[in-house]
Amino acid sequence: MAVNNSLAKKPVQKVEVTKYMANGMEVTLTPGTVKNYLVSGDKERVSDQEVAMFINLCRFTGLNPWLREAYCIKYGNEPATLVVGKDAYFKRAESNENYDGMEAGIIVMSGNEVVYRTGTLKLPGEELVGGYAEVYRKDRSHTYRIEVSFDEYAGRKKDGSLNSQWSKKPATMIRKVALVQALREAFPESFSGMYSEEEGGGSEASFLAPPAPAEADAAVSELQPQRPAQIQEPVTPPPTQQGGQAGVQMDMASAFFND
Repeated sequence: MAVNNSLAKKPVQKVEVTKYMANGMEVTLTPGTVKNYLVSGDKERVSDQEVAMFINLCRFTGLNPWLREAYCIKYGNEPATLVVGKDAYFKRAESNENYDGMEAGIIVMSGNEVVYRTGTLKLPGEELVGGYAEVYRKDRSHTYRIEVSFDEYAGRKKDGSLNSQWSKKPATMIRKVALVQALREAFPESFSGMYSEEEGGGSEASFLAPPAPAEADAAVSELQPQRPAQIQEPVTPPPTQQGGQAGVQMDMASAFFND
């Protein structure tokens, strides 16, 4: 009678590795590293298809998620949100030889007068109604100007009130929405398919801080065949509902504004 050898070597599962260049740096991503380190929220719920979409977004747009240029955010059974960090927009604009600067600000109602104000200064008694941005190209005779409504893009909770970031920094948020849209219209070849979280106007969510450098280095171990053990997840408490563990986690949108 044949006896099964329980010590027989099992075939090693091949790890799907994606490598590409982003701003002169080689970026290496695998489904495992994305799920363990680059998904915020309910990472156990993110599907393989959503991970593949995130990897392809980064690869085709030349974004480096380890430098906080792109995020994959998953909550509950809702589809994962793939968003681009603010630094990616500004870096890409500055690297374009035809970029010739920009102007951006807010639109407020001061009494019965509509006021366009550069920056984000809103005076007491004024009503914030929108934001605007104007991008200049050296090779165009006209500018690319965008004006957006605050009510259309403001992120809100399920009860209809403004979420944490939009209530704390409403002028900063609406100004960025206008700026991102103006950049995308001025440079469609550079920003096509790239959207910021603020443009979604979604409900409030929490965002875990990106992995520390030591944790990012540890992710490389997944690519080493001689170490088949699973990578330990970052020692970071999981996201909670609104109001929980405020000292450990930060609002998702605030990650784009904390330099």
